[in-house]
Amino acid sequence: MTEDQSAGAEDGSERRDVVVPLRVYKAVTVFSTLFAVVSVVAGFILVDVATQRASAPASEIDVPVGIAGIACILAGTVVYAFSTRFRTEEMGKSKDDAT
Repeated sequence: MTEDQSAGAEDGSERRDVVVPLRVYKAVTVFSTLFAVVSVVAGFILVDVATQRASAPASEIDVPVGIAGIACILAGTVVYAFSTRFRTEEMGKSKDDAT
């Protein structure tokens, strides 16, 4: 490891980029963004249904549907976050690695 990488590893901020060909990068970016957007929108719809447009009293909230909605939102967030780790060789290093 270089000094920059070991310093990042010590404080837990090391970013592990995955270098892939441009064609793979484009596919990952398109499909992960599509999945993330659809799952976040579906999650908000499920939360909306579970709470009856935020008008249901607490005793009438459909908890399993609400949890499923929150899970969809989290899944979309995680997929999008991990998709940002991909880069191509032409992109160079991230700004965090520059000295």
